[in-house]
Amino acid sequence: MLVIGGGPAGSTVAALLARRGRRVLLLEKARHPRFHIGESLLPMNLPIFERLGVLDKVRAIGVHKNGAEFEASNARGYNTFDFVRSLGDTPTHAYQVLRQDFDAMLFAHAREAGVDAREAHDVMHVDQRGPRELLARVRTPEGEVTVRAEYVVDASGRDTLLARTRKLLRRSRTHQSAALYAHYRGVARRSGEEAGNIGIYRFEHGWMWLIPLPDDTMSVGAVCRPDYLKQRRGDRAAFLRDTLDRHPVVRERMRDAALIDGSVHAAGNYAYDAARMGGPGWLLIGDAFAFLDPVFSTGVFLAMHGGELAAEVVDRALRDPVREARLQRRMERRLRAGMKRVAWFIHRFTSPSIRRMFRAPRNVLNVERAVISMLAGDIFDNRRVHWRLRVFRWIHAGFVLTGLREWRAAQRDRRAQVKRRFRETDDSAPAA
Repeated sequence: MLVIGGGPAGSTVAALLARRGRRVLLLEKARHPRFHIGESLLPMNLPIFERLGVLDKVRAIGVHKNGAEFEASNARGYNTFDFVRSLGDTPTHAYQVLRQDFDAMLFAHAREAGVDAREAHDVMHVDQRGPRELLARVRTPEGEVTVRAEYVVDASGRDTLLARTRKLLRRSRTHQSAALYAHYRGVARRSGEEAGNIGIYRFEHGWMWLIPLPDDTMSVGAVCRPDYLKQRRGDRAAFLRDTLDRHPVVRERMRDAALIDGSVHAAGNYAYDAARMGGPGWLLIGDAFAFLDPVFSTGVFLAMHGGELAAEVVDRALRDPVREARLQRRMERRLRAGMKRVAWFIHRFTSPSIRRMFRAPRNVLNVERAVISMLAGDIFDNRRVHWRLRVFRWIHAGFVLTGLREWRAAQRDRRAQVKRRFRETDDSAPAA
């Protein structure tokens, strides 16, 4: 079988299928290590790392992360949502990683598991002759070849190969944003147990992140409304720095920061999904299926969780083809339900009501702890979390009623931004 894409989703499903005795060809269009965004992992990644057998490897290349920092109305100016306060058995910490090192490690681990893992192999198109006969056209360093597979798992990331060519891709109708991001050295870090925490800061045009990484590296970015990014005049680096200076805390922490390698990256048309996840002989996972605004760092967790589910679905479908459609539907329902819980927060994160609630959280009925569990990635099976997140929505509705004019203005602005496109990008989702 063929797995397209050697990121976290592809390497996970490939390694797990190889463990089940399947012959797996894993093709990655680039060469590791390659730059990638999405460096902040979640506590719910850790059980996956253990099952995959890479937890010690992640620990060796990662920065310990105890929680997430959000701006607040207190003496310190920020609140730390510590994972140790989550509900249930969620792990109490996570890691921040340089994705080029993390992805290369997972790719190598898949090869160690018996996967035929090849780099610089770009899958350009997949033709389907039958439920178990798919032909992939692949560009290699030696020329173009055709690969025959009985099953194809598309983990091609934001290339969304199968969703795009099968016209399944849907641009979000409720949320849209774009981003500029880069790596810096010399960014001030918090002290003690907060040194490895991600920092999230809102400003009038979106939100910003600071992610501590190894070797004094800090991932820094701004996710913004497309209209704001279209105002850029001059080079990306200057515009990003001017944007970051709009927030006093970020400006102060970056006072002595220096851009690494002079590289500033862009990504546009962030939010999308596929109309369906799979069909006879094929399956979409990770960003090839859907992509959410990265404010809560769910990308790698959803990719690897999807990889685990896909390994089970593919293996069982090959043994019992009659059950394939049912297995795929069950997997899709699960992933969509979890993403929906996170998306509700994402779509409202920059709204005045959510801003107030995050700046001064109250743990009524353990609702704050449920939000921390959601931030930790506990979005699927914990009913103690689910009903408290619904309570959060009711509380949010009360805040909306007290600031109805602000809420309506934010809604109008969000709907307007969905219609905008940010074209200047080197990592963009295809138009849908």
